[in-house]
Amino acid sequence: MKKWMARAGWGLVVVLVTGFVALATWEPFLAEPGREPPGDRQYRAEIIRSEFGVPHIYGKTDADVAFGVAIAQAEDDFFTLQDVIAMARGRYGAIAGEEGAQIDYAYHLLDARGTAERHYPGLPADTRALFEAYAAGLNHYAKRHPQELKLANLFPVSGVDVAAGFALRQPFFFGLNNVIGPLVSGEPLPREYGPDIPGFPRTEDVTPARSAQQASARAHPLPWGETGALSGSNAFAVAPARSGGPTTLISNSHQPLRGGVAWYELVVESEEGWHYAGANFPGSPYPFLGHNRHLGWTNTVNRPDMVDIYRLEMDASGTRYKLDGQWRELESKTVILPVKFGPMVLPIRQTVHRSVHGPVIFNHTGVYAIRYGGIDRIDQLDAYYRLNKAKNLAQWQAQLARMAVPSTNFIYADEAGNIAYVYNAAIPNRPSMDKVKANWRGVLPGNRSDLIWRGAVDYAALPKLINPSSGWLYNANNEPYTAAGIADDLQPADFSPVLGVEDKQTNRSRRAWKLMSEAGLLDRAALRRIKYDTAYERTGYVGELWSALARLDLAEDPRLAAARDLLLGWDFRSDGKGRADSLALLLIKDFMSAEYQNKPLPDVTVQLRKQVDHLMAHFGRIDPPMGELLRLRHGTGDKRVDLPLDGGSDTLRASTTWQVDEDGRLSLVHGDSFIQWVEWRPGERVRSQSIQPFGAAITRPHSPHHTDQMQLFVQHKLKPVHFWREDALANARRRYVVESH
Repeated sequence: MKKWMARAGWGLVVVLVTGFVALATWEPFLAEPGREPPGDRQYRAEIIRSEFGVPHIYGKTDADVAFGVAIAQAEDDFFTLQDVIAMARGRYGAIAGEEGAQIDYAYHLLDARGTAERHYPGLPADTRALFEAYAAGLNHYAKRHPQELKLANLFPVSGVDVAAGFALRQPFFFGLNNVIGPLVSGEPLPREYGPDIPGFPRTEDVTPARSAQQASARAHPLPWGETGALSGSNAFAVAPARSGGPTTLISNSHQPLRGGVAWYELVVESEEGWHYAGANFPGSPYPFLGHNRHLGWTNTVNRPDMVDIYRLEMDASGTRYKLDGQWRELESKTVILPVKFGPMVLPIRQTVHRSVHGPVIFNHTGVYAIRYGGIDRIDQLDAYYRLNKAKNLAQWQAQLARMAVPSTNFIYADEAGNIAYVYNAAIPNRPSMDKVKANWRGVLPGNRSDLIWRGAVDYAALPKLINPSSGWLYNANNEPYTAAGIADDLQPADFSPVLGVEDKQTNRSRRAWKLMSEAGLLDRAALRRIKYDTAYERTGYVGELWSALARLDLAEDPRLAAARDLLLGWDFRSDGKGRADSLALLLIKDFMSAEYQNKPLPDVTVQLRKQVDHLMAHFGRIDPPMGELLRLRHGTGDKRVDLPLDGGSDTLRASTTWQVDEDGRLSLVHGDSFIQWVEWRPGERVRSQSIQPFGAAITRPHSPHHTDQMQLFVQHKLKPVHFWREDALANARRRYVVESH
């Protein structure tokens, strides 16, 4: 008996060990194998590293440069590049666990791989060559640095893999997560940003029994959710007549400081005429914003109504939906999501569905299909490349007119003195109200094919301003109707409500419009004061918050009364000089977030008590200097840099969101990130300056360029961009050649 039990015990151990080994090792072997780019093309690029480690990448052909871009990015941040590639192959859950699996679910739901495979072959040959070269560069680095790999069999990759990453990422910049999240969980849909359509109510609730407060209580951590929901940016362009000399473009993007949508600075130059200085995200062969010798642009996130939701009428089997009186089969596919738990990776089965409308989601309230701007398109891959090489305003606008870039405002300037603002969005070409009787702000009936739009509106329908009489343009994630001053601003009545253009202002937009309208000469000194402005206007959600503070009856709570009185005496500047700055910084953030996401404002008393408790617990006082509370932190151990910051959530000097560290300090994670200042002076070559919060080698703690821009960043200083090759060579700290063989 004892021998039998011993054998059984050993058998159980063997089974458990075998199961553990299987769960720890199955995923790389069952994952679809990667493919090398086709052909045996050889690449050669020269990388010139500046005094701050920023790469100037030079090649004979554009494809050579793209190969060098991949190598340079991998040298500085292969850690993040692997995450991006895992997302582009539906394997991020094997790295990041449950959060990564949610991104993998979105990857399958949106058919990112299928979109790339269908349309990649139709891209122009030179664009495909760029993406194949970039993939070859990633493979080259991965093969030579196997000790850095996070996930087995992630490489090799091809241009299609990189394209799939674009197909996955882009919809979340205009907030698709704000629809997918509630639909998956069965919570109420968010209130639409756009103006009401006459004769129709606002968006209906898919779960009428739940309150708006319940709806706002949960977050939905889908890919780039923070970017779509909370991202901010400022952009300014000033014509020569108003600046006193140069055409000026200021790019001031607010992105996460780390991760897959953190900016990476670079300069690219080829003998085929591609020459551009700016920044991209990991996983891109070219910059998304910046300048060439002739022109430049920058972007801010806009929030048009880009998503339509359809309630499907299903049959008893739950596999067919009705359209125009006919039953159609849902397209359904079971996928395996790898989900890492400790040392194991569990295979989780999920079924994704599609109808002719688009992706389909089942929840306890019904079955819903979604359709969004830019669906089943990847021609943005080509459009960004052509924008990089545009030489004048006409060529630049011609690329935007393709409606290939699904969203984001563009602010433009050029050597000829032109400035422009385009409210860019591939807004769905919805039938007008005289053609169909439907509420485009609500949940639409899914049984009518006349409500399934095709393509985007014409470029001519978009709000835009070219060379306003004011001589300046700006955007700070606000509606397009305040952009150039009272004499030039567009009028909402001139644009159809079916477009779904948002009618929102931010504090940053109110401040920028006011300061630029009041300024006389918008020279470098004036623009610098505006860009680094730390003030709040006492209007909008800030005004509501302070009015609510004034109304509070805190007679029985002297501690909160003292905090409230301190705030009522605040100067509305988050410059680190006032006694109330720290308390105001903490209090405003959640109200800004709620306003930006169209959620109910938090309870003032609850929030005030929470922030007072935080300051007392960690500082023993409610008025510590703001620089002691708000920090720019990066690095570890003796290489850690820890510096005081100014600015706030929704100020032009933006310290938007942060993590609360164990010592109670706020470590910035999202806000002012890549800043670039570009000037074209008559008869002179373009010049620019820039800054990043940390350094070029963002995940290389032993690199001298891991933290070397931080001191300049907190001091509101910029460094030179070595756009011209002779300047890059004159300031080179390292120069080397990379080749594919």
